[in-house]
Amino acid sequence: MTEGEQLIMNGKRSASTDIDNFPLSSLQRSSQSQAQTQSHSESESQQPIKKLKTEDIEETQVSVNHGNDETIDTCKRFRDVLKPIMPILPIKIYQDQLTKKYILPKFERGDMLNARLFLKFYGLRKFLDSYLPEQLNTLYLYHIIKLLGFEINDSFLLTSIYKVIETDNSKIEQFFEENKGKLDENYERLLRNIADNESGDPLGKKHAVRLVKDLQKAVNKILCTRIRLSNFSSPMDFVNRLKEAKNILVLTGAGVSTSLGIPDFRSSEGFYSKIKYLGLDDPQDVFNFDIFMQDPSVFYNIAHLVLPPDNICSPLHSFIKMLQDKGKLLRSYTQNIDNLESYAGIKPEKLVQCHGSFATASCVTCHWQLPGEKIFNSIRKMELPLCPYCYPKRKEYFPTEVVTETDSSEKIFSIPSQFDSDMGRFSTFSYVQKSCGVLKPDITFFGEALPSKFHKTIRKDILECDLLICIGTSLKVAPVSEIVNMLPAHVPQVLINKDPVKHAEFDISFLGLCDDVVAYITELCGWDIPHKSWPTLKNTKFNCIENDKGVYAIAPEETPK
Repeated sequence: MTEGEQLIMNGKRSASTDIDNFPLSSLQRSSQSQAQTQSHSESESQQPIKKLKTEDIEETQVSVNHGNDETIDTCKRFRDVLKPIMPILPIKIYQDQLTKKYILPKFERGDMLNARLFLKFYGLRKFLDSYLPEQLNTLYLYHIIKLLGFEINDSFLLTSIYKVIETDNSKIEQFFEENKGKLDENYERLLRNIADNESGDPLGKKHAVRLVKDLQKAVNKILCTRIRLSNFSSPMDFVNRLKEAKNILVLTGAGVSTSLGIPDFRSSEGFYSKIKYLGLDDPQDVFNFDIFMQDPSVFYNIAHLVLPPDNICSPLHSFIKMLQDKGKLLRSYTQNIDNLESYAGIKPEKLVQCHGSFATASCVTCHWQLPGEKIFNSIRKMELPLCPYCYPKRKEYFPTEVVTETDSSEKIFSIPSQFDSDMGRFSTFSYVQKSCGVLKPDITFFGEALPSKFHKTIRKDILECDLLICIGTSLKVAPVSEIVNMLPAHVPQVLINKDPVKHAEFDISFLGLCDDVVAYITELCGWDIPHKSWPTLKNTKFNCIENDKGVYAIAPEETPK
């Protein structure tokens, strides 16, 4: 056995030791124990994607293909127990005797999901024993990483791998066509070569070390994420839980306000795309606290683009208000800064504005606070609002500033933000920051701590929550994005968003416009949303199309022309 092969085997054993002991919750261990005693369902044929109506949404069949296009198992109904399928044989890698290149087996998304579920249920040791043969080389580690849904980012390593594997699909098909009936012989020959050390390892020891580490990272990532609930995957499951739940935790992002013309941040049409003209290294720099302190004009040149409208809210905001009125809302956590939840009537004690809001503003120098609306005129004029208490001192530092009074009741002054870009030339004190005495909306910039209310309430809420609904968010900003991993494993998690969130394991995902989805669900519940648009939404017919198990596309039916 070569050094590389020995390292792989040692890595396999050490990974089993290190990661197999990863602390699992009692519920996960219980799930593993139950899964080991459950039998498998009989195979059934694949059913085409179909539109789901209210009366038939519980009757949908799905099948799972595992290895060599063999149908192994199926879930007959949404309410069936979701369980991993035991692979019939370990992974088989072949070698073309003419080109000497290795042929890696193809797999589908169902195979990937099953492998991840198998690892979660049975642990790393049984996973490796079931998926890998006794004799293996480094390519098996590469393939198992891919099978678990991860990609290798090391370009040097990938180049070395692509040199020894066949990537041309036509040649792969030709290989299988020419070796019909000889595949087992080819596979056994390769195993003997590995055991006898005739061909050596196709990759060196350095690459083997990297692959072992990457496999450990992949396994840790999977073991850290929640496992989807087996009996909660249909629209009616969500409806029934909505009716039963008493402590619903709602987490919202920018997608809940786009119907009001407020841009989101990260889409191709979002806010960050619209400010590329500023020439910033990173568009997020407009919300960077250090940059604001150095030059607040960077923010105030674009602040009018994210200024919230007055006294309006979307049907989605009113949906959350409806949950509050029914005594079901534990808390609404929002990443938005527009304060529209307050306009919708959500009580302050039920609302946590994780990233602050425009509701108030404060002086960055003396921390004097005032209602945010007092500086809205300055924001619309792209001017820097100044603190009346710090203004006299600032005037000493910047005596040539051209100042206008924007709010006589509060003695709020402002200066043109374009003037601020040249401010350093006019300051008699070079060490004074340009933000001296500037009023800043109480929104949380990158580099600032989250409001204390977030940390105080989330510790308690994760223990009381009986349903999580994430709406209009891509969950890319920590620590709010980590809420999905804080909840107990038995709490159902539902996503309502325009696009899927692939790095989280939601039990149900409704893909579509947020207002449309909540209108569809509210109608199934037999409830009414307290919003002026509700009569129109209530009379709208929506299609519910199943894209995958637990994943549904919601959109209005097309009106015949």
